[in-house]
Amino acid sequence: MLYLIGLGLDIRGISLHGKKILKSAKIKKIYLESYTVEFPYSIKELEKELKIKVTEANREFVESEKIVSEAKENDVALLVYGSPLSATTHISLINSAKKQKVKYKILYSGSVFDAVAESGLSLYKFGRTTSLPRWQKNYKPTSFIDVIKENQKIKAHTLLLIDIKLDFEEARKQIIETDKLFEKEKVIACSMLGIKSRFFYNQIDKIDAEKIKFPYCIIIPCEMSEIEEESLKLAI
Repeated sequence: MLYLIGLGLDIRGISLHGKKILKSAKIKKIYLESYTVEFPYSIKELEKELKIKVTEANREFVESEKIVSEAKENDVALLVYGSPLSATTHISLINSAKKQKVKYKILYSGSVFDAVAESGLSLYKFGRTTSLPRWQKNYKPTSFIDVIKENQKIKAHTLLLIDIKLDFEEARKQIIETDKLFEKEKVIACSMLGIKSRFFYNQIDKIDAEKIKFPYCIIIPCEMSEIEEESLKLAI
């Protein structure tokens, strides 16, 4: 059996069902997917909180789908920050499990996709989500700007997920370098959602980068309703 278990956003965000599964004598190994997010706590703190021992699973291991093969013989669990099916990699694991006739169970938890509503913006008014990858010397993808502009055409907000280890100052530089028109764009920086949630609403070049703590994301809002505007004012 393969268990995909969401940890939620806070160190105590895992469901009671998830805790029960992890304490089960059936579980032979517990993996922690550790490459898609900047954790707001250490692995040791997580182990102490849940009273378990975890093995870090890097991108290569997860994408190799070896864990599905292991689940043929033993009950194994993969812990995922937030909710387990937010990333396409984890959906691929489920597809692989189905093809190989491996039983699986998904235990959901809170994620950035519902926590952004604390900003006051309606989830119904968000368009496509996109990601801002950390640029390398010879790799500077800019497709995220196209998604933002497409969302703006239909008056939809954009949730911009940020690559691991990419701090707000660098993220801001990459956005402005991609399109100078966004230098004066008002955005909402969401810091430590679900943990010590803080929201900063201003032109992107005026937000104090030192106040934005990992994990964080950015919302590029479009036209807001009166309720959204009022809720955002109360949130910041």
